[in-house]
Amino acid sequence: MIAAAFLLPALVLLGALVVHPIGYSVYRSFFDRSGDAFVGGANYREILGDDTIRTALTNTAVWVVLAPTTATALGLIFAVLTERVRWGTAFKLIVFMPMAISMLAAGIIFRLVYDHDPGKGVANAVWVGVHDTFAESSAFPRARPGRDSPLEPVAGGAFVTRDPVRAGVPVLLPLVGVAPEDLPEGTRTAGAAGSDPLKVTGTVWQDFTRGGGGTTNGVDPTESAFAGMRVEAVKDGEVVESATTRADGVFLMSAKADGARLRLPAENFREAYAGVRWLGPTLVTPAVIGAYVWMWAGFAMVLIGAGLASVPRELLEAARVDGASEWQVFRRITVPLLGPVLVVVLVTLVINVMKVFDLVFVIAPGAVQDDANVLALQLYRTSFGTDADPGLGSAIAVLLLVLVVPVMLVNIRRLRKEGSR
Repeated sequence: MIAAAFLLPALVLLGALVVHPIGYSVYRSFFDRSGDAFVGGANYREILGDDTIRTALTNTAVWVVLAPTTATALGLIFAVLTERVRWGTAFKLIVFMPMAISMLAAGIIFRLVYDHDPGKGVANAVWVGVHDTFAESSAFPRARPGRDSPLEPVAGGAFVTRDPVRAGVPVLLPLVGVAPEDLPEGTRTAGAAGSDPLKVTGTVWQDFTRGGGGTTNGVDPTESAFAGMRVEAVKDGEVVESATTRADGVFLMSAKADGARLRLPAENFREAYAGVRWLGPTLVTPAVIGAYVWMWAGFAMVLIGAGLASVPRELLEAARVDGASEWQVFRRITVPLLGPVLVVVLVTLVINVMKVFDLVFVIAPGAVQDDANVLALQLYRTSFGTDADPGLGSAIAVLLLVLVVPVMLVNIRRLRKEGSR
C-alpha cells in the first residue's frame, strides 16, 4: 500500500499525459475530418493509397536504416581512436557539442550550409573549389557574337569566322553578352593588333561601350579585352595553329594560319560549375540525415566510450601478445564486448529517428518537402493548418506508434535479460 501510494502521482500523470492521448488518438482515427461521422478503417486505407504518405513511409525507412547505423559507426570509430591520443578529451568535447544545440538551430545552420550559392553555402563552396581545381571553368560563359559580327555559331557551342583570314590583315573578333561587373578582376582595355605580313594577328574583346556610343565591330578605347581566350586556326576540319589572347585581347599566330578560318572553341564559353543541389529532390533526404548524424554522433561516441572504459585491458593485451593485429583486436574483441552498448545506442537512435520532425521541416525547402517527407512531418502537416484532417492525422499517429512499439519491446527484453544476469 505504501509503494502504491508513492506510485499513484506518477501513474496519474502517466495516464493523463500518455495513456489518455494514445487512447483518444486511436478512437479519433476512426472518424472523419469533422469528428462527427464514423468512417471505420477509411483513414488507414487512405494512408496506404496516398502517394505523399507512402513517400513519408519510404523516407522513414531510409532514416531508420541509415541514420542510426551511420551515427553509431562514427561514434564507435571516434570512441576507439580518441582513446589513443592525448587530446582525446578535447576532441570528444568538440564532437559532443552539437548535442547542446536544439534541432531548430541545427536545421537553420544546415539550411545555410546546404545553400546552392557557393558564396553562401559552405558545402557548395568546398565542392566548387575542389571541382575548379581540376576542371577550371571559363570566365566568359555568356559571351556570344553581336550584331553583324564576323563570327557565326557552329555545333557544340563554338564560334568561327565566316571567311578565311590572311596574314598581315588584323582580325577583329568582337563578342558581347558579358556584364561589366562579371568580367574578371584586372581586366584591361582592348588593344589593336599590329599588322605583320608573316603572321595572323587579331583582337578578341567585348564590343560594348558603357553609356552607349562606340563603333560596332570596332575596338573603341574604353572597351574591355577578353584575356586568356583560346583561338584556333582550322583548315579542312583540322587545327593547324592555336593561340591564347594576351591581357589586351591580342593574339598572334604563325603563317600556318594563313587561309584558315579562326575558331573560338566551346571551352571558352563553358558555364561556371554551380555545385550540387544538396536540397534538391534527389539529395534532400541524405542531406538532412547528414545534419542528424552531425548532431547525434557525439551522443553515440560518449555512450560507446563509457562502455569501452569497462572493457578489460588484459584481454586486449593478451590478443596483441598472441599476434593479433589492431584490426583483429577491434573486430574480434572490442566490438563483441561492446555489443550491449551498441544495441542500446542503435535502439535509442532508431526510436529517435522515427520521431524526427524539426530537421526535415526546417532544412527542406517548401518545394521539396514532399520529397523529404517523413511520418512525423506528415503527421504535423495533416493534423494542423487550413486543410487539417484530425482523423487522418490520428491514423498516422497510431501507425507511428505501431512502428515504434516493436523496437521498444526489443529494448525491454534486452533490459530484462541484463537484469536477470
